Amino acid sequence: MQAYAVIETGAKQYRVQAGDTLKVERLPEEKGAVVKIGKVLAVSDGTSIKIGKPYVEGAEVALEIVDHVRGEKVISFDKKRRKGYSRTVGHRQELTVVKVQSV
Repeated sequence: MQAYAVIETGAKQYRVQAGDTLKVERLPEEKGAVVKIGKVLAVSDGTSIKIGKPYVEGAEVALEIVDHVRGEKVISFDKKRRKGYSRTVGHRQELTVVKVQSV
């Protein structure tokens, strides 16, 4: 079993291994930059696991920013019957594609 970590970014949790590519909430850094995430909830070296309270001290995960993209459109529709009221709102989430360099 490979080493992995559970990180928190954008109020969401992700289980990551070195070499993984994932989409997270938009990060402010530029494309090509390396970001270190210190909010590591759990770390495993393949045999044992460390679980933080709430974070593991001294643990970091390095992420390389590959691209900034937008998610697919989500439509929210609201209607009140017999009142002639309807409202449609669309939303596209700003995302960052990152590649995990090291755990």
